[in-house]
Amino acid sequence: TQRGNFLKIDRHKYVRVAYHGFSPISSNMRKHLYSRTFNKVPSFTEKTFVNMDTLFQHVDAHLFASLIHMKDNGEHDFLDFKTYEEIYRQVRECVDLCHRDGVIKDEVARDPEKYLVLDDGLLPMLRGFRDAGVKVFLLTNSYWEYTSTAMNYLYHEKKVDMDLQKKNEWLELFDLVVVGSCKPAYLTDPYLNLFRVVPEDGSLRNTDGLFEIEALGENGAAKFLETGKTFQGGNWKHLQAMLDIEAGEEILYVGDHLYADVLRSKRALGWRSCFIMPELPEEMRIFQTQMELRKSIMELRKLRDELSLYADSLRREMETASFSESRHMEKKIEQVEEDDMKVKVRLTEVHREYHSAFHTRWGQMFVAGYQDSRFAYFVKNYACLYTSKATNLGLASVSRAFRTSGEYLPHDNLMSDKFSEFVDGDAE
Repeated sequence: TQRGNFLKIDRHKYVRVAYHGFSPISSNMRKHLYSRTFNKVPSFTEKTFVNMDTLFQHVDAHLFASLIHMKDNGEHDFLDFKTYEEIYRQVRECVDLCHRDGVIKDEVARDPEKYLVLDDGLLPMLRGFRDAGVKVFLLTNSYWEYTSTAMNYLYHEKKVDMDLQKKNEWLELFDLVVVGSCKPAYLTDPYLNLFRVVPEDGSLRNTDGLFEIEALGENGAAKFLETGKTFQGGNWKHLQAMLDIEAGEEILYVGDHLYADVLRSKRALGWRSCFIMPELPEEMRIFQTQMELRKSIMELRKLRDELSLYADSLRREMETASFSESRHMEKKIEQVEEDDMKVKVRLTEVHREYHSAFHTRWGQMFVAGYQDSRFAYFVKNYACLYTSKATNLGLASVSRAFRTSGEYLPHDNLMSDKFSEFVDGDAE
């Protein structure tokens, strides 16, 4: 936010793509601004950097980029006296205010058909979980009024009148509902208070939380929920106690916010996590259609490796060669280097075409350059599962075990190539 730049970073924290507002930053300028210097490695975790890892932040990003463009082009005098950092902070405050004062959710509640997407698999999935004895909970930062409106629409597949909404028939799908949870604090702060929600009017009642559950003795959690299963606030300790769960790994938490849902729940509590990424089908579709181009890229990269190996072999031979032979080999090396440069230029062109097929500016979400992107790094490290929509879980039985795919290190990939040959340097 300090410079008004947008960055795409790989898992090693190298900046691969950079824009200033809507304008691309040249390769030389990008390297000058963000290259590693002696005893200084940028972490991109300072307060002047903001991670964009959720669709919610697209609003902030587009507003910020638009204001940067307006400031740089001198379209509005009042922007001349503001820094990029001040502009971003005010954008963030305005968007936060829109969430807090209800202006966004009020509009959704007025016309849910316009904003909420129905999924035919939702109700069968939740009922299937219930029938199989799987405990299901809803944990949301939204307050009761909006949650009730949205869930009634999803349950009845239409906007319902106030009398039907007050019945909240959708509650039969869940063992526990927590609104106004204040994630990510819900997952880290053990001192947040828990309140009961009266479904009929949304009013709140005090509870003694964990102490009340313990005081109820045997089957305290079940007795506690007999009074009602709708709550506001609290923290993860309340959730695990009400679900009668002893270890975090017994929970599979499904969320679409990489930081507030996946990273915190996995790293701090050890919950199993499933990350929802709506963009995934489009990424996969383009990946499939661009397979031939990707194959060309890998062949060109392999060709560069072979040219480098050949040049190395010539350099080793030069150490014992005569003067005339060395001169001949030097010319060969020069020719190899020229060929390598030609391949590099072609590779850059092909890779740019491949990159642009996914997104004209940012390319693949999971890839930066030839490495995993920073986004991919967090998904791989903190999401046990990831999929395009939650209802995909309904396609698998509750007995299904999801296993990790075998992960290869670079030397494993090298040896798995049918043209590779292992030479044991220690063998006699």
